Amino acid sequence: MHIGVPTEVKNNENRVALTPEGVSELVRHNHTILIQAGAGAGSGISDDEYRAQGATIVTTADEAWSCELVVKVKEPVASEYRYLRPDLTLFAYLHLAAAPPLATQLVNNHVTAIAYETVQQTDGSLPLLAPMSEIAGRLAVQVGAYHLMRPVGGSGVLMGGIAGTPRAHVVVLGGGVAGTHAAQVASGMGADVTVVDVSLPRLRTFENRFHGRIHTALSSPMRISSLLDNADLVIGAVLVAGGTTPSLVTSAMVETMRPGSVLVDVAIDQGGCFEPSRPTTHDDPTYTVHNSIFYCVANMPGAVPRTSTRALTNATLPYISQLAAHGWRTAAHLNPALASGINTTGGTITHPHVAKALGTQHSGLPTVSG
Repeated sequence: MHIGVPTEVKNNENRVALTPEGVSELVRHNHTILIQAGAGAGSGISDDEYRAQGATIVTTADEAWSCELVVKVKEPVASEYRYLRPDLTLFAYLHLAAAPPLATQLVNNHVTAIAYETVQQTDGSLPLLAPMSEIAGRLAVQVGAYHLMRPVGGSGVLMGGIAGTPRAHVVVLGGGVAGTHAAQVASGMGADVTVVDVSLPRLRTFENRFHGRIHTALSSPMRISSLLDNADLVIGAVLVAGGTTPSLVTSAMVETMRPGSVLVDVAIDQGGCFEPSRPTTHDDPTYTVHNSIFYCVANMPGAVPRTSTRALTNATLPYISQLAAHGWRTAAHLNPALASGINTTGGTITHPHVAKALGTQHSGLPTVSG
């Protein structure tokens, strides 16, 4: 199969969808890989490194997008819509619940679009979202700690304090992969951390794992509101696979927070879990609401591409290999997790949570062959 890897065009998106190691594995199985020139530069990967593993370097995005299978990191933006066509299989992070215009383009152009974030194992885990959630959760604490500093508008509190001074109060909404890593890093920096979740079993896991070093709270509007009154940093890490993230923090709650507090919305790709949230970029990452700082960058892991590109290929390569070896229909038949990743095909939306978020019906997958 011909597999194309275009250069990412989203603001400060420095990741690339394949590493040279990934190329080597695919070429070994007789697939042809077309990498757009410079696609790996932001991740510290040169064109020559790709060539050495058998990839063909192409000059334009048109050439990379011409392949039957295109693998990307982030969803196509408006300037890339012209590449969408019926014979294309697209494999990337899509987040269609928060992107109706893109969903419309994929449906109208009859693209088979497979979203990394909805590939789901039978145990409910999301293997292609997990590594980026780990990174985003850890980054959320780093950027939160930075923006708490007074010179950039924060309240001026040090995460761990020192002897005789208070620690920063950190509230993590959501105890999934991103929330767990955020809580772990914040606690490691010495902050006073509370994790909020709707699942008591999940909260018990935190109690057992961290031996009481991290507080837990069952999610409710009243409980969240009371925690925010004393919070320095709030990290939104709630996830509904394929669906729109519920808004847990209202504007009225933000208004009661102390001036210079920081809110980092890791869930912004899926709509965000703070009512005042709106997507921002690495170039202009923050804005202020009621004297609190909002950080809502929609591609946080793009800031650390040397880590995130390699972590992404480690996770996606087995699925790319299946798609390349069998085509999407047979690959979906052989691997139910991959089937759950299909969001659109044949001019219809096939994922139930995406369809619900967009206010439309889902068709289910067409019959696949073995």
